[in-house]
Amino acid sequence: MKKILFQDTSFRDGFQSVFGARALTRDFIPAIEAARAAGISHFEAGGGARFQSLFLYCGESAFDMMDQFRTAAGPDARLQTLARGISVVALGQQPRDMIDLHARMFKKHGMTRIRNFDALNDVRNLTYSGQCITDAGLEHEVVISMMELPLGCTGAHDPAFYLKTLRDILDAGIPYHSVCFKDASGTSNPRKVHETFRQARKLLGDAVEIRMHTHDTCGTGVAQYLAAIEGGCDGICVGRAPLSGGTAQPDLFSMWHALKGTDYTLDIDVARLMEANQVAKECFKDYFFPPEALAIDSEVIFSPMPGGALTANTMMMRDTGTFHLYPQVIKAMSECVARGGFAASVTPVSQFYFQQAYANATQGPWKKMTDGYGQMVLGYFGRTPVPPDAEIVEIAARQLGKPVFTGDPVDIIEPGIPAARKILQDNGLPVTDENIFIIGALATTGGNKGLDFLKGQFSVNVRKAETKETTDHKAAAPAARPVAPAADAPAVGDYTVTVNGVRYDVQVAEGTGQVLSAQPAAAAATAAAAAPVVAVVGTEIPAPVPGNVLNVSVSLGQAVAEGDLIVVLEAMKMETPIKAPVGGKVLVIHVAKDSVVHAGQVMMVIG
Repeated sequence: MKKILFQDTSFRDGFQSVFGARALTRDFIPAIEAARAAGISHFEAGGGARFQSLFLYCGESAFDMMDQFRTAAGPDARLQTLARGISVVALGQQPRDMIDLHARMFKKHGMTRIRNFDALNDVRNLTYSGQCITDAGLEHEVVISMMELPLGCTGAHDPAFYLKTLRDILDAGIPYHSVCFKDASGTSNPRKVHETFRQARKLLGDAVEIRMHTHDTCGTGVAQYLAAIEGGCDGICVGRAPLSGGTAQPDLFSMWHALKGTDYTLDIDVARLMEANQVAKECFKDYFFPPEALAIDSEVIFSPMPGGALTANTMMMRDTGTFHLYPQVIKAMSECVARGGFAASVTPVSQFYFQQAYANATQGPWKKMTDGYGQMVLGYFGRTPVPPDAEIVEIAARQLGKPVFTGDPVDIIEPGIPAARKILQDNGLPVTDENIFIIGALATTGGNKGLDFLKGQFSVNVRKAETKETTDHKAAAPAARPVAPAADAPAVGDYTVTVNGVRYDVQVAEGTGQVLSAQPAAAAATAAAAAPVVAVVGTEIPAPVPGNVLNVSVSLGQAVAEGDLIVVLEAMKMETPIKAPVGGKVLVIHVAKDSVVHAGQVMMVIG
């Protein structure tokens, strides 16, 4: 009997697929130790969204987590991480020096193998990153990304397309240790999977290790794996209770059971693994398991929404109070896939699809072209499998103010290490390779979340069953900052002002009516209720979308010109800059950094 290799993905993709990647290291180390004792020696240990989430939601360094993972798994375990071609584990495309630094840092912190994919299946995006992984002394597992297309779509994502991509990889001379076919949405038809593996085995011969990765989101994960194995697959990815099934990987025991009576088997000690599973269940007994992470969602077949992105997005929708919009967003996502060029629905493209669908559902179809989706259809992430819809390309070019790009994306990205080093020096932070990479990987247009973390300005946002574990390490920011009156300022009148249903204590210069300061009225204050009430006359600035306030760029009393940046909102990892529609003075600020706003909520008043 052929022994099928398997990787335990519970502690990376399981975290991402079930908890939106929000899991604290201290909570799961005992589960790794128990898995090691039960005989598991191949773990997915980081990378992908788990790199970002540790800094953004867990208040931890991903490098520290990897070190602890290595200690718990033992010196001989194969530890694997996930990288996204030229984006590696960053929030956007990375320059060559950062791609190289990524491989060297992951090798330094105990990793064995990096599974490297490109959502567009543009082989150019795998060439340099694959060479860096190999040069760093790591095993390079090169990936072909799979999915099923929405109804009525043809032109890519069939066995012929996947085999062409594989031939392109071989023709490019990319060094690799193994080949993986990765279906992040779990939607590929099992017969298509079988034919793809049959032809890939014929092309590669018997010596090359071929693996498959999928999710059980739409309920066909085990069937996909059986089809792949019968077609020549050597290894699969599985999860273990309580981090298996649903949006995560098919369960190890389910797969072991499905192979009974065949010529294949999984070499496991069932009794010891049952004990290890009990340890894992104990570790996560307090965690909030979203219902959508545990269920089968057959409608994902038509989207297709990856398991690893689904709960990350629904967690963020809960954070921003928009979870009720999820069915509308999923419906809108099919059109985004159909018109976007058929890039595989895997990070970062799955997020581009969801962000655009979210914008279409909240602001109207194509009223707002999101940055990631727009750059993708314009070519700044590489070539999509088929040309995007011409109308969508025209909308993206007009709204983003960018032309279509046909070159190699990595050629137009400036080196990242010098800029990151300067940021560290300017902020008095240690200039280490780890810190350089953190700065480069977590930079956004609205700021640098890596810098925030290194300066101790971060929050822990991990949802537990009874309550959300939240620890804020940021200095409390006032909702509105007062303007100190000059020494020769006129007499001041104190008022309580009600704007948009919210009461504020306001100081106004007698005679001129100039607003000198405004602060939210204390809930317990009773004297303010008897004070005269006045209205602030000016232009209200509503939030165009629901989200978190990433940054407030102006202060109370500040003069602004039309078009000046005043607020940056963030929703679904998408930043929305808000610019002043008129010139004037900032009279009232209703929001502060890290507050949550709903669509239409007034954020400030300019007059």
